[in-house]
Amino acid sequence: MGILSVIVAALAGFAVGAAWYMALARPWMAAAGIAAGPDGRPANGSSPVPFAVALVAMLLVAGMMRHMLVTGGIDGPGKSLLSGLGVGAFFVAPWLAMDYTYAMRDRRLVLIDGGYAILGCGAIGLVLGLF
Repeated sequence: MGILSVIVAALAGFAVGAAWYMALARPWMAAAGIAAGPDGRPANGSSPVPFAVALVAMLLVAGMMRHMLVTGGIDGPGKSLLSGLGVGAFFVAPWLAMDYTYAMRDRRLVLIDGGYAILGCGAIGLVLGLF
């Protein structure tokens, strides 16, 4: 059951990312400095590599979050959701902010990517709490 919960949670985090970045595609591309092709999508967006890396990353995050929830005795969807939101808001988003600030990236990128980190980790936590 543990492996299945991690896979489903990872897919939930991935799906949140798909929805998030489809909704914020234009501002994200502008903030990230990614050129748009004639169709409005990223000019070099046909590579499957970023999607494969994202899926593996979601599996790693979901696996570690499951470990943290189990060893911390956190159970149920409410507590797991809150824990996931906390991981995104207090671990991932600040790290992105630090990296992007040092790299002198657009501040909007911190908000967009940090927002996804919070919501994606929240979704992972929620799904893990349901299992």
